[in-house]
Amino acid sequence: MVRQTTTPTMSAAACDAHAFRSAMGRFPTGVSLLTQGSGETTVVITLNSLISVSLDPLLLLVSVKAAGRIRPRVAAAGSFAVNVLGSQHRPLAVEFSRADRCHGHEAMLRMGAVEGVTGNAVIPSSEMYVECELADLHEAGDHTLLVGRAVAVCTGDIEPDPLVFHQGRFATFPAAARRRAAA
Repeated sequence: MVRQTTTPTMSAAACDAHAFRSAMGRFPTGVSLLTQGSGETTVVITLNSLISVSLDPLLLLVSVKAAGRIRPRVAAAGSFAVNVLGSQHRPLAVEFSRADRCHGHEAMLRMGAVEGVTGNAVIPSSEMYVECELADLHEAGDHTLLVGRAVAVCTGDIEPDPLVFHQGRFATFPAAARRRAAA
């Protein structure tokens, strides 16, 4: 008996903000917290836009709301840190995505953060963190692209268990799938 398969069809939709956001939601991303400052000056936002740009020089890129609170802070201070979250950090991802998120010492305590070498909050329990000096920024529609030059990096010493964002929900990779992917 011959088994017939059908090929799924795709149809293009009008490209408006809703359709674009829905389509981009199909692309799974990691979840991180971008921090600027530490102690009383700490500000934090949840991000899912982190890109490794270059190995020479060591550059990464993040995208933040142009009208958001963190953009002028990073521009003025010239530095930031990106903390990549593990599955155990889901509550932090949710908390720091809200408009009424905490800041200052309270944010440091909630994250279990310490001050990094650039003076920005870093989370020792994160999957990894990168501390950056601001190399460049580019206005891009309603967002600003921050290009950071990595000056310090720290990776955890436990098996990675990254937090992922996909189709509007947080997810994780099952341990068996992670081991197969690494083989």
